[in-house]
Amino acid sequence: MELFGTAGIRGDVRERVTPALALAVGRAAGVDGDEFVVGRDGRETGHALAAALEAGLESAGAHVVRVGQVPTPALAFASQGRRGVMVTASHNPPTDNGLKLFVDGEEYDQTAERTIESRVEAADPPTEWHEWGDSEQVDVLTAYREAVVDYADGHGAALDGLPVAVDCGTGMGAVATPQVLRALGGHVVSLNAQVDGHFPGRESKPTPESLHDLRAFVRDGEFDLGIGHDGDADRIVIVDGDGEVVHEDTVVAILAEHFVRVSDVADPVVVTTPNASARIDERVRAAGGRVERVRLGALHEGIARERENGTEDTQVVFAAEPWKHIHPRHGPWIDGVASAALLARLVADRGLDSLREPVTERPYRKVSVSCPDDRKQAVMTALESSLPDEFPEAAVTTDYGVRLELSDGSWILVRPSGTEPYVRVYAESDEVDALVDRATAVAEREI
Repeated sequence: MELFGTAGIRGDVRERVTPALALAVGRAAGVDGDEFVVGRDGRETGHALAAALEAGLESAGAHVVRVGQVPTPALAFASQGRRGVMVTASHNPPTDNGLKLFVDGEEYDQTAERTIESRVEAADPPTEWHEWGDSEQVDVLTAYREAVVDYADGHGAALDGLPVAVDCGTGMGAVATPQVLRALGGHVVSLNAQVDGHFPGRESKPTPESLHDLRAFVRDGEFDLGIGHDGDADRIVIVDGDGEVVHEDTVVAILAEHFVRVSDVADPVVVTTPNASARIDERVRAAGGRVERVRLGALHEGIARERENGTEDTQVVFAAEPWKHIHPRHGPWIDGVASAALLARLVADRGLDSLREPVTERPYRKVSVSCPDDRKQAVMTALESSLPDEFPEAAVTTDYGVRLELSDGSWILVRPSGTEPYVRVYAESDEVDALVDRATAVAEREI
């Protein structure tokens, strides 16, 4: 039984993420901890799924702390020192929902997820009646917002009236990001700042197309910065003063360079994923750090690996994949609200144009090639030979897909999607179209 993708369990609420599944996952997870904090995003189906999840946890003997509607990073914050489950489908459409599990602020790793899957499949009965748990309701949002403000205060400059527009997408960012930025001194105007699980303002996934209104608002106004979130506020998209979306890898490069430069350790490390741009490596090296990569959706595993294998002088100072960032000194979870606060402080200090200026922004493309799920493994095995044959001059790594790095700084990555019947082709190059066409042609031949 495979329940987990690259970001928890996610899917249609009538076919996949049903109350029955939530009950079973709760019962399976509940045997591992005495106390679980449970939160949900603003989706219409969240209340029922959370209720089923809580019933499962309690029937396994766990005490449940209900925190209501919160951003996913707030739930992760609240799970420190205990376990937690967030009911969310992140940026998926309103017909979907999902479950994401945490322990001490960190997402479950693959081993823990496999354990939950095996228990769900075994369908063990509840614990003895006199061992069932109970529940209580608490507020964690205030403490979480204060923690983000305290964290951001140590970086950049006071906002001092910095004009910022925030498109919350009628998601959970509405209860966190505007409030944090105002507490930091910003002049904040919010769009789609009511929580509504139908996502009437725009689709939950923040893209250049879905953020059309934010981009126009920033372009036509007097704003230094625009910020867009997804439904649970773990993702962040940045818009410049001209209303253009700043490439997600440029945002990572800016933050990564900052954290390396302010680090006081001899071996500062930035963890990222194979699909992330070489512009990140360039800025981290310039600041005196190094980049390590880990499979998509497993930043926490990459952090753990560096802590285990590094020396006493090694410290992971930042971890990120496109749109999703972990701030280790704040906590081990992905946090779009913390990124919004940090970036606003850096923009107030230096200006967005100045932050972007040293970042090399080569053209970037991503293409999806149709590939049945049952063919992915064979296709990827074949590509480990055929792609290097097509690009014999490239340095090749095959840890997480097939990644080829060329001497001019260009790179290609081909990897299987973890959630859809596709093989993804990524490339960054001054000749990106030709590079993508060559790599795509090789992939199509193997499929």
